[in-house]
Amino acid sequence: MMLPSSTEKKETGSSKKRSTQMLQCCTLRECLIQGLTLRTFHCAMPIALQRSSIWACLKDIVKAGMHGYPERLRPKMMVRKTECLVNLGRLQEARQSISDLESSLTAKPSLVLSSYQTLQRNVQHLKIKIQEKETLPEPFPAALTNAFEDIALGEENKQISGASLSVSLCTHPLKGRHLVATKDILPGELLVKEDAFVSVLIPGEMPRPHHCLENKWDTRVTSGDLYCHRCLKHTLATVPCGSCSYAKYCSQECMQQAWDLYHSTECSLGGLLLTLGVFCHVALRMTLLARFEDVDRVVRMLCDKAGSTDTCLPESKNLVKAFDNTSQGGSEEKSKLGEPPIPGCNVNGKYGSNYNAVFSLLPHTEKHSPEHRFICAISVSALCRQLKAASVQAQTLKSPKLKAVTPGMCADLTVWGVAMLRHMLQLQCNAQAITSICHTGSKESIITNSRQIRLATGIFPVVSLLNHSCSPNTSVSFTGTVATIRAAQRIAKGQEILHCYGPHESRMGVAERQQRLSSQYFFDCRCGACHAETLRAAAAPRWEAFCCKTCRALLQGNDVLSCSDESCTNSVSRDQLVSHLQDLQQQVRMAQKLLRNGKPEQAIQQLLRCREAAESFLSAEHTMLGEIEDGLAQAHATLGNWLKSAAHIQKSLQVVETRHGPSSVEIGHELFKLAQVLFNGLAVPEALSAIWKAERILLVHCGPESEEVRELREMRSCLLDSSFVPVGPLV
Repeated sequence: MMLPSSTEKKETGSSKKRSTQMLQCCTLRECLIQGLTLRTFHCAMPIALQRSSIWACLKDIVKAGMHGYPERLRPKMMVRKTECLVNLGRLQEARQSISDLESSLTAKPSLVLSSYQTLQRNVQHLKIKIQEKETLPEPFPAALTNAFEDIALGEENKQISGASLSVSLCTHPLKGRHLVATKDILPGELLVKEDAFVSVLIPGEMPRPHHCLENKWDTRVTSGDLYCHRCLKHTLATVPCGSCSYAKYCSQECMQQAWDLYHSTECSLGGLLLTLGVFCHVALRMTLLARFEDVDRVVRMLCDKAGSTDTCLPESKNLVKAFDNTSQGGSEEKSKLGEPPIPGCNVNGKYGSNYNAVFSLLPHTEKHSPEHRFICAISVSALCRQLKAASVQAQTLKSPKLKAVTPGMCADLTVWGVAMLRHMLQLQCNAQAITSICHTGSKESIITNSRQIRLATGIFPVVSLLNHSCSPNTSVSFTGTVATIRAAQRIAKGQEILHCYGPHESRMGVAERQQRLSSQYFFDCRCGACHAETLRAAAAPRWEAFCCKTCRALLQGNDVLSCSDESCTNSVSRDQLVSHLQDLQQQVRMAQKLLRNGKPEQAIQQLLRCREAAESFLSAEHTMLGEIEDGLAQAHATLGNWLKSAAHIQKSLQVVETRHGPSSVEIGHELFKLAQVLFNGLAVPEALSAIWKAERILLVHCGPESEEVRELREMRSCLLDSSFVPVGPLV
C-alpha cells in the first residue's frame, strides 16, 4: 500500500524560504501506526452504557434502598441492579442478585400476574446473558488487569518521574543514558506516562484531504482549526485568542492558561514564528516556560559563567562547561554525592520532566552541518531582535525574583538567545511527533477512512531517554499532549527498553534505515533487526517479492531475477517487473478514485482485474495484493455486502501478518476493521471472536482508554444484549 502522506514526515515549509526548508527538513521521532490501511467501517449501532454511567446507576440504586424505596417496586430495582452488574462483568455478584430477586418474588406472591411474568422473563434473560458471558474467552489475561489500568503507575518511581517501578535509568559509555527493565515485564504493561514539557501544534497538517465528516465544504480547514493549541484536544467549537487570528483553544480556561504561560509573548510574533518554523517556535516556548519553574539557578549560572565570553557561540568551552554544571546541579552538589550525577538529574538523583532535564538533552552541536547551525543562529537572532523591538522582555519579566537574576534587558536577551539556540540544535534528535488518528469521508457514505496525522511537535524529556531499535519492544500512543509507553512484548529483567524513532524494519530496508538514522540522529544502528537483515544479504522480503510466472516460486537476484526453484529456468529483468508493478499501482489508484466517486460496482470490477494481474507476478504476501483485497473489502462494505467484505479483509490480514507479525498493532487495527464488518453483517460468533482477538492486541499497544478498545467493548455488549440472529460461519 502507498504510505499515508503523514508518514512521509517532511518538515518543509514554503519553497520560497530556503532557510525554513533547511530547518525543517528532518523527521521527528515518530511511532507510526502503519499497515496496509487504517480504513475503518463505522455503523449506526446502539452505544452501550459507559462504565462511569453504570457505576452512577449502582450508587443511585443503593441510595434509593437506603431512603425508603417502595417495597412493591424493589424487584424492578433489583433487576436494574443485576443488569448493571452484568454489564460491568461482575458475574458472581449478578448471580447473587438474581438469587435474592427470586427469593423476594417467592416471598411476595401478591404481585399482579402480568408484573410477575414480566419479572420472570427478565430474570431468565439475565441468566442467559450471564451464561453467554461466562462461556466467552477472557477479554485479556487476568495477570495484566492491573498493568492495563491507566489510573496510576503504582508506587512512584523515585529515580524517574512518570515511570513505573519496572524501569531504571542507567548510563553507558556508548549507549549514553538509557532505560532498563528492573524486573520481567509483561506485554501491555504501562512503563512511562509523560505530559509533554512543551508542544506546538503543526499548523499546516491537512487532516481532511477529500471530504470530511464535520466540515464538508471548507477544504482549507487544518489541524490548527480543529485542535486546541494548548492541550491538543479535538474540538469543533474553538475559542479564539482575542488578540490574534491564529491561536484557538477548547475552552476559556485553556486560553487563559496559554496566555499566562507563553501566548502573551508569542501573540504579536505569530507571523514571524510561522515563517521561521515549528522548531523555532518550540525553542521559544521552552524558554518561556522555563521562567515558571524553579530555574533561577540555571539563569544565574548562565549569566555568571557567560559574563566574559561570547555568548553567541555555543561552542565556547566556558559556556559549554556552564551548561554542564547548570544541568547537573553544580560542582558542590557533585562532590556531595561522591560521583557525578546522571545529566538531567537533580541533587537527589531524580530525573524529572522539567527544564533541567530538557536542558540536559544533547544538542550534538559539532555534528550538525555548518549550514544548519548558521540558519539556526540567524533564526534565533531574528526572533531576539523582534522580542527587543516589541519590548516583550520588559513586559513578561515582571517578577522581582526574575529581575534580580536577570538585571538588564540586553543580558536577558543574550541568555534567552543562547538557550533558544541550544534548544533548536536539540530538536533534530529529540523532538517527538505527537500523532492522532483522523477519520475522513463524506456524510452520505457509511464508510470512513482513517489515517494517522502528525498533530504537533513536542519535547518529552523522559521519553527521549529511550534508545532506538528498528524492531522495538515498546509501543507509543498519545492522548492530547500525554505520551504513553507500553511494553509491546515480554521484556526480561535487565533488558534495555527500546523505542523506534521512525525507521522500522517492517517499513523500509536496512540500507535506507541506517542512512536516515545516521543523517538525522548521528549514529550507526546496530540493533538486532539490522544485524539479522544484513546477514540475509539482498533477499527481498516477501511483501516486496516477485514470483515466477511459470511455477509461482519466488524470484531472486539483482538486475536479472531467476526462479528460486532449481527445476525452473525462467528469468526476467527487474526493470520489466518494476514497470509492471508501476502500471498495476496506477490501475489500483483508478479503482480507488472510482470508489471515492461513489461507483463501487465499477471499482470492484477494476480491482478484480488488478488482482488477477498481480497474482501473475507478485508473491502471495505482496503489499499490493493486500491493498487490492482491502479495496475490494471497502467496495463491498459500501454496497452492504458485509460478509464478502469480511472475506477480503481476512485475505489482507495474511499480508499484514507476514509483514508486521501476528501480535503487531497493525494486526490489531485490521482485526478491529474485521470486527466492525462482521458486526454489521450480524455474524455474531465470528464478530465476537474477532472482537476478542482485536481487543487482546490493542490493549497491549494502546491501553484500555483507546477509542478502538472502547468501541470493541461497546460492540461486544451490543451483540450480547441484542437478539441478533447468527448467520453461520463464513466460508
